[in-house]
Amino acid sequence: MDDKTNILIVDDEEVVRLSHLRILASAHCHAEAAWNGKEALRVMERHPFDVILLDLRMPGLDGMVVLKAIKERWPESEVVIITGYPSIETAKEAVRLGAYNYLAKPVSPDDVIKVAHGAMTQKKWALHSDRAGEDREIGSSAGLHGKAEPAHRNEEERP
Repeated sequence: MDDKTNILIVDDEEVVRLSHLRILASAHCHAEAAWNGKEALRVMERHPFDVILLDLRMPGLDGMVVLKAIKERWPESEVVIITGYPSIETAKEAVRLGAYNYLAKPVSPDDVIKVAHGAMTQKKWALHSDRAGEDREIGSSAGLHGKAEPAHRNEEERP
């Protein structure tokens, strides 16, 4: 995984936070942890993260409220829900609000690394697509229309 990947772990269980921190450090990621939703939003204000591993049931703000706030304020961040209380309803709601993935606890170290890597790949593709769209818009708005020459011509076609 990219050693520049910044991951925020949000979980009220200390053992989960410490475990995820250790796992992600071994995968050469920069990871920080927050113990509740309010702290997570404070940390995001200071420094937005690429990927957020987010618990649903926490004291104060629950994970869905935090997910919604993150996707509204930092839409380029990818959020993965990791919950000990999975349900079809919360999975659907999380995806509707923009979660990249939804996992049920317990998760293996490999699963943590794979989902973080997948979320970061998604973010890179999304940013790439956004930039490509901007380039197309810039080209078309500048009147750069015309016929493109083929990249390869047969010998018979050459002048």
